[in-house]
Amino acid sequence: MAKTINKVTLLGNLGKDPEVKFLPSGQAVANFGIATTDRVKDKGSDSWQERTEWHNITAYGRTAEIVRDYVKKGNKLYIEGRLTTRSWDDKETGKKVYRTEIVVNELVLLSGRGEGAGDAMPASSYGRNASSSNTGSFDQRSPAPQDDYAHAEITDDDIPF
Repeated sequence: MAKTINKVTLLGNLGKDPEVKFLPSGQAVANFGIATTDRVKDKGSDSWQERTEWHNITAYGRTAEIVRDYVKKGNKLYIEGRLTTRSWDDKETGKKVYRTEIVVNELVLLSGRGEGAGDAMPASSYGRNASSSNTGSFDQRSPAPQDDYAHAEITDDDIPF
């Protein structure tokens, strides 16, 4: 029998904060949506159009807990996973409903601290202000200027090895 592959790789942004629930077994389950955008050239005019695709993502166990603790709306994520389709009967209509989603095998957080829409710390911050122990405020001052050594001549005697 021939080998088959079910692998999805995405690099995208969260559209809203993840929803995390727990199964009766106590295992965490995170559900969220990732947006990816493609640029396509419009055939009628020579202009470029952006086309956004939304992907349903599900993470289980420790990965779901990491999503709960660190992932926020606007974060950029790299995800590897597999496609699955679930089905259930709608309680109101009785019709069978299908949902295709990507179950996460690997998740990499690509956004730096403060790059998500809901984060309190701007991306340009350099560290916590020592005087604000647990207030949640951050030191937003510019770092101290560093000496410019461009004018200094370096010789072989200056190199320690």
